[in-house]
Amino acid sequence: MTQKRAFITGVTGQDGALLSEMLLEKGYKVFGLKRHVSISNIGRITHLMDHPNFELIYGDLTDTASMIQALQRAQPEEVYNLASQTNVGISFENPEFTANVNAVGALRVLESLRLLGMGSSARFYQASTSELYGLVQEVPQKETTPFYPRSPYSVAKLYAYWMTINYRESYGMHASNGIIFNHESPIRGETFVTRKITMGLARILSGDKTPIHLGNINSKRDWGHAKDSVEAIWRITQQEKPDDYVIATGETHSVREFIEESFALVGISIEWKGTGVNEVGLNARTGETLIQIDPKFFRPAEVELLIGDATKAKEKLGWIPHMGFKGLVRDMVTADLKAAGLNIETLSKAA
Repeated sequence: MTQKRAFITGVTGQDGALLSEMLLEKGYKVFGLKRHVSISNIGRITHLMDHPNFELIYGDLTDTASMIQALQRAQPEEVYNLASQTNVGISFENPEFTANVNAVGALRVLESLRLLGMGSSARFYQASTSELYGLVQEVPQKETTPFYPRSPYSVAKLYAYWMTINYRESYGMHASNGIIFNHESPIRGETFVTRKITMGLARILSGDKTPIHLGNINSKRDWGHAKDSVEAIWRITQQEKPDDYVIATGETHSVREFIEESFALVGISIEWKGTGVNEVGLNARTGETLIQIDPKFFRPAEVELLIGDATKAKEKLGWIPHMGFKGLVRDMVTADLKAAGLNIETLSKAA
């Protein structure tokens, strides 16, 4: 049996690292695209560097020539475009860079495949996002729900979404979109709100009493585990015909709930006082301030509610999420406590 070859952009990110692990377990040869940077960012894939079937190729989504060279070297049967500028808040500050990477970057991969004559042999996956729904027009959101993006990040991703469909319909490429709702794990980026909470909890329990500073804690998201998401990503590329799928748990929880669940795992109950920017989250037993609202984390245009309907993915891909909200929070809290030299079981018993 011929070994399958996969090419992954964004290989050093959460999804790229987890997808690489899964594909290597399935016997793939995995090629990961990595930018030349002065500071090493391979922490999530360090354990894969010596794997005989894992290889890094240097290149950049903003450089078509390097993309063509990388694809020529990899000769992949499956291409996963996971790379992007992932921070929605930062996209308001750097909209042009966000568009160059998230929008035109996807086009560069698709066009490179076409120019190299790989359009008919390589299957392409585009990492889309629930942020496309923005100011939601329907609850829950599914594949047919109208989009209403509310940030430069989501507008750029919408371009990539439609360009993927355009190349599928214009050139017959096996090109698919995965509209992935929020998906987290212990290796999520440290600027994401979930990691800010779990890392902040570990920091506070380690003796640093500085409160966790957050923005809109009332926004609701459909949070799943990233390991479930990458399984769906792989299943999408295995289908006979390309298509677009919502990947979600079908549950929605607020940032406030994520905070409360995280602290509850170590026996701390949160008491909320005040309103708006003056609201604080206190340790109900000691009165210590644990959470503070910081307006600098507010977005110019907020997305208040996201909840996905993954019926199509369940029926056509045979995909189901294995970990729910409480399991996800526990996984992340446990990992960040361990990194700080703390044990969740010991802390919960002592509470």
